[in-house]
Amino acid sequence: MLETKSIAETLVAKNAGERIAYLHEAYGKRIVASTSFGLQAAVMLHLIAEYAPAIPIIFVDTGYLFPETYHYIEQLKEQLDLNLHIYLPNMTASHQEAIYGKLWEQGEDGNKKYALLNKVEPMARGMKELGGDIWLSGLRRCQSSSRADRAFAEQQGSKTKVYPILDWADAQVSNYFFKHHLPRHPLEQKGYVTMGDHHSTIPLEKGMTPEQTRFNGKGYECGLHVPDFQI
Repeated sequence: MLETKSIAETLVAKNAGERIAYLHEAYGKRIVASTSFGLQAAVMLHLIAEYAPAIPIIFVDTGYLFPETYHYIEQLKEQLDLNLHIYLPNMTASHQEAIYGKLWEQGEDGNKKYALLNKVEPMARGMKELGGDIWLSGLRRCQSSSRADRAFAEQQGSKTKVYPILDWADAQVSNYFFKHHLPRHPLEQKGYVTMGDHHSTIPLEKGMTPEQTRFNGKGYECGLHVPDFQI
């Protein structure tokens, strides 16, 4: 916990690129990043490619992403030289549905099991195989009320999670996309304000909050960013 607090305090005065460079220099092979290839994922991916390209990046492919997301992944892989490591659940989507049915339709317990099978276990496996215990993520405070009070580093189980662009506003993200000629996720033009699996993500409609576009409005965070789940 003391190390986590020290990291958080050190990052406050640095910009995003400096934060990533500092973390890689100070902690080396302990650093692992994750990406969802969501609407704003290109920002963190580009920052890592620019300031610490050796950092391994874990992508957990649930098997339930939108087709547009898979095309976007290929586009960013071609544009950015990423140290990408792809992890899959131990059971395919078809296998899971045959055994358990559609877990995301089975209330809170079903959603928890879904997260454990498709996100938490593959991420934990990736962290273990890559030897990382400091985890970089692109969460930002302004994305949702559940992220508003996050520190730059916090403990989640045995891992320290660090958020290099935590203090970025939406305008700063947009400017970064423009400045570095980064492609946008194709579903952004169709009203999506956040991105996840196709069965739990809908476009933003009039009168809705961003939180209501995920999991039928019952939660915003996927299993990887819920403190109850230990990685």
